[in-house]
Amino acid sequence: MLLILLLIILDQISKYFLTTTINYGAAFSLFQGYTIFLIIASLIALIICIYYYKEKKLRLGLNFLISGIIGNLIDRIFLGYVRDFINLRIFPVFNLADMFNVIGVLLIIYIHFKKK
Repeated sequence: MLLILLLIILDQISKYFLTTTINYGAAFSLFQGYTIFLIIASLIALIICIYYYKEKKLRLGLNFLISGIIGNLIDRIFLGYVRDFINLRIFPVFNLADMFNVIGVLLIIYIHFKKK
């Protein structure tokens, strides 16, 4: 739980100081103008993550995933958009919360296939 809080704080501080663009949609600017839908989808994803949090094997991945979901959810609820700042020029601009989501999903996939 402490890792989740630290990652959310890191995400929000980085967005405050480094924002270069805003995104009214989701990944790749999909679903622009559907903020309520994205908030509801994020809340559903968050509930699912919390449900599986009891699985100790998945916990590290879920820590990252929960942090990423909450980081972008804070932006959507309070600002109506997500703040982005990491620009690799070969990929759409993103933020730390997006990275946390990817790391979390990759860790969960790794754990899933490792046990089989």
